[in-house]
Order: sequence, then structure tokens, then C-alpha cells
Amino acid sequence: MTIESPDGDIIDCVHKRKQPALDHPLLKNHKIQREPPEMPRLKVLKDGEELRPERTKKSKEAGGAVRRSWQMWHRNGTRCPRGTVPIRRSTVGDVLRAKSLFDFGKKRRRSISLARRRDAPDVVSGNGHEHAIAYTGLLEEVYGAKATINVWDPTIEAVNEFSLSQIWILSGSFNGPDLNSIEAGWQVSPELYGDSRPRLFTYWTSDSYQATGCYNLLCAGFVQTHSRIAIGASISPLSSYTGNQYDISILIWKDPKLGNWWMSFGDGTLVGYWPAELFTHLAKHATMVEWGGEVVNSRADGKHTATQMGSGHFAEDGFRKRQAISGTLKL
Repeated sequence: MTIESPDGDIIDCVHKRKQPALDHPLLKNHKIQREPPEMPRLKVLKDGEELRPERTKKSKEAGGAVRRSWQMWHRNGTRCPRGTVPIRRSTVGDVLRAKSLFDFGKKRRRSISLARRRDAPDVVSGNGHEHAIAYTGLLEEVYGAKATINVWDPTIEAVNEFSLSQIWILSGSFNGPDLNSIEAGWQVSPELYGDSRPRLFTYWTSDSYQATGCYNLLCAGFVQTHSRIAIGASISPLSSYTGNQYDISILIWKDPKLGNWWMSFGDGTLVGYWPAELFTHLAKHATMVEWGGEVVNSRADGKHTATQMGSGHFAEDGFRKRQAISGTLKL
């Protein structure tokens, strides 16, 4: 089945055993896992409170409710049949906007600044990438984390720039070629998608963004199991300045039996997983989690880009005016 989204996307419903993930040489004999053996038990730490179980409910802050965002291609009421997975169709234009076929669907490799702190958790000045993040301590054993991120519609100044808000699950060396990273969140990238709509995205790499991994399902790797979530599809509705706020929740955790890294979206919808075979360090556990935003600053006119991160406003502006990311962690 093929579904045309109101935003112009084409969603192909592909049999789950024909999805791109299984083309990976390390997954030649991989048996698709339908669901994890058990779901993680989440705990939330709030100011002045002890750890307590998280409950699903509407969040309120400063008198305003935060509502869940979903995906635009659902609006016509059509769904992919069971046993299939929805895959956003890439166009010729998508490929032509990339620097090369090798670079299509990949983050641009970052230059490493040797002058930065040795324990810095990410590259803040490499290849124009700039970040605002919170992160855990170094060298912890991490087996899962969650992010709840409200979704904005940031302005992107240049076609080769992007803005995103996400969670990173990391292990390996930040200064070497062996960094393993699992990433998910929302992103606006005219170069990758051909428009400026916020979209659900995933990313993975096992070699510091050099050759392995990609966005979404643009290469073999991520195994999708759900028929209702299309990775790379646009998110709707969106937060508005001083208006209604809409968010997405992403939970990523390691299956303790088979070692795969699962991802759920919203209130626990299982999207799929990254097989343990893809990784070196993450095959054991993660050592750091990051939550935050990233933009690309190409300095096209010799000045700092006007591309916005999140709402484009600082945190001090308050609720309904700035980006909000909350995270939970269970080691």
C-alpha cells in the first residue's frame, strides 16, 4: 500500500521482512524481534522529591497544558496494514541535494578541535555544529533514558543548515574514531527533506560519523516493528509562541537479554530497535546520555546564522516561549 500525506510525503507500506535494515551484512541472518522481553520501569526525579514511578498524565506548568504531537500522514485516516512498516519515500530531489551518494542521509563528518576540554561531551565548534545540551557524568553504565521534547517550527536561514532537538545515547571516545551514538528527536532540515517541517528522526553511528549509520531508514540498520510511526515523517501539531504546547516523548533502552536498543514513541508505542550487532561499545552499555539542541552555522554571509534552536528564545523567557526538554534516566 502507498499513502499520500497532506504535506506531500509518500509513505510506502513495506513488508517488515523486506525493510532496509535486513540488507546490512551483519544482519544477514537476523531474526526480527517482535517486542522486548520486558519494558523498563521508569523513575522521575523532581526538585525536592525522592525518586518515584512515573505516571502518564497531562503535564502542566505555569497554568498551561502540554499535549502530545503525532504525525501528519495520519490525517487522512489511512494506516499501513499489520505486518508492514511505513517508510517515507525518498525522491530524486532528496538525493541530488546531498553532497554525494555516500553523504546522502549522513551527518557531515565533524572536525575535532584538540584545544577543547578532554572531557567535553560533544563537539561544539566542529564543522559549524553548535550545541546546547545537558549531559550525565562520564563513564557511567547507562542502559536507558527518556526525553520529552516540545516541538517548534524554527527558522532555517540556509538550505544546508538544520535545527534539531534530541536525545543522544553514547559510548566510546569523543576524540577517536570509535564513538558509538544512538540519537532520536525532531529535526528541521531543508537539505535532507526538501522542506522546513519538523520531522521525527533517528540516527546511529559506530565510528564517529565517518562511514557507518545514517538518518532514519536511509541505510540498513534500524529494524522497524510498528506500522503506525513513519520515521522521517512530519510532526503535527506544533507548539506556538505564548500558545498551545505540543511535545513528543522518546524512550530508548537496552534489552537485557538480546542486547538490542529499543525505541518507543509517545505513550509507549514500540517503534523498533537498533540491533546489538551494529555496535562495538554500545553492544555492552552506554557511558553517557545527552539531551538538548543542535544547529548548523554555515556563516553563509560571514555572520552567525539566524537559524533558530527550538523556539529561538532563551530559557529565561519562560514556559510557552522557549524550548523545553525533560529527561529521565535509569542506570
